[in-house]
Amino acid sequence: MKSMTGFGRGAVNENSFSVTVELKTVNNRFLDLALKFSSELQPLESNIKRLIGSRLSRGRVDVNLQYDRTNEINYELNRPLIAGYLAAMKNMQDEFSLSGEPDLNVIARLPNVLMPKKDDLDDKFMSGVEKALADALDDLEKMRENEGRMLKNELEMRLNEIEKRLPLIEAEAANIAEEYRRRLTKRVGELLAKSDSQIEIDQSRLAQEIAYLSDRADISEEIARLATHIEHFRTIMDEEKEVGKRLDFLTQELNREANTITSKTNNMTVKENALQIKSEIEKIREQVQNVE
Repeated sequence: MKSMTGFGRGAVNENSFSVTVELKTVNNRFLDLALKFSSELQPLESNIKRLIGSRLSRGRVDVNLQYDRTNEINYELNRPLIAGYLAAMKNMQDEFSLSGEPDLNVIARLPNVLMPKKDDLDDKFMSGVEKALADALDDLEKMRENEGRMLKNELEMRLNEIEKRLPLIEAEAANIAEEYRRRLTKRVGELLAKSDSQIEIDQSRLAQEIAYLSDRADISEEIARLATHIEHFRTIMDEEKEVGKRLDFLTQELNREANTITSKTNNMTVKENALQIKSEIEKIREQVQNVE
């Protein structure tokens, strides 16, 4: 199990160039890549995305790639850009009756007007970028694994707290039927006492009502499902592949069972423990959002 939060750095230094790649990741439902590098490296974009996608499955990934090249770089003119700029300047001059000539310094400062020749991205430089990226991913993975171990310990502690309360709920659940019998008998007796009629309580009918209410308040299935979900939760945490989405789903199921237990009975012991379980589940939910 890995966290989606981490930082990794990789660097390659050669005689003709140096490359540094920094990766920063935070939680996200999907894999979301944000690349930061100069337009010269655009031909490498698809390969960089492929390499990251082969290692990471979820999270927002900020990629910062910086490089320095010591060998001579040949530039070529972005002719369509220059031609479009000069044509726009000529139209402006004619339309508004302006004088003057385009300034070479202004044109040279236009974004992307001078482009490094694509053939300058030789195989050695491209391999250096990939090596720096691979090292950054290795560094990132180590941090995400360490964060994942801490997350796992935190989640295990929360699961243990839930398990401690299940026997208390289960033991008290056995008294729910008797509670309903006492409360219903008391309530019927109070109502009869307020009237002048001499109505005899039908014990058989009373027993049926108690059985019906007790059946509606039975929480044995919910307790069993909670225990099963906890066991399944632990099994998934031990896996290496992507587990975050499955843990998120199980967290929702845990919360559903806890809600049902809370709504089915007015027993204070059961309610108090169920509410504590819900509190632990909410803490689990917050942590699971960071699991890859």
